[in-house]
Amino acid sequence: MSEQEEKMEPEALLASEEDILRGLIDAASDVEQETLKIEIVRKGRVLFSFRVRGLLETEYNDCKEKATTYKKNRQLGGIKMPDETDTAKYRSLLIYKATVEEDRQRVWGNKDAWKQLNVLNGPALIDKVLRAGEKDAVIAKIDELSGYGEDLEEVAKN
Repeated sequence: MSEQEEKMEPEALLASEEDILRGLIDAASDVEQETLKIEIVRKGRVLFSFRVRGLLETEYNDCKEKATTYKKNRQLGGIKMPDETDTAKYRSLLIYKATVEEDRQRVWGNKDAWKQLNVLNGPALIDKVLRAGEKDAVIAKIDELSGYGEDLEEVAKN
């Protein structure tokens, strides 16, 4: 316990702990609730829209693992080592994962679109319909919602 905390009354210390708990719970719910509507616009016409949310670090890692191929390294006793990451697949997986569940089913899970565009799943549909620059812009928004690019000093103030 710090010297300052030792001087605090037990009621004040308890109130401080309750504030911390409330702050932690608010921070956790904020991560899950903040969404942003993305519109895909070409030639001045909105083609479709969907909502995205921020991702947790574990979700970024999961997408990266799914987009990475592995091979055994004989020099290290056959241990599997990352070989190559399919960047296009990784970016599509991020968009798919960050899309709000309801919109994911409605847009990327649209089986009629799968049939007409000859794809097998949602991430493949993303690859088929979004241009590279559009994917880049969507991922920039997902990263922003996930807390990347925030100024540490600004986060500390808020």
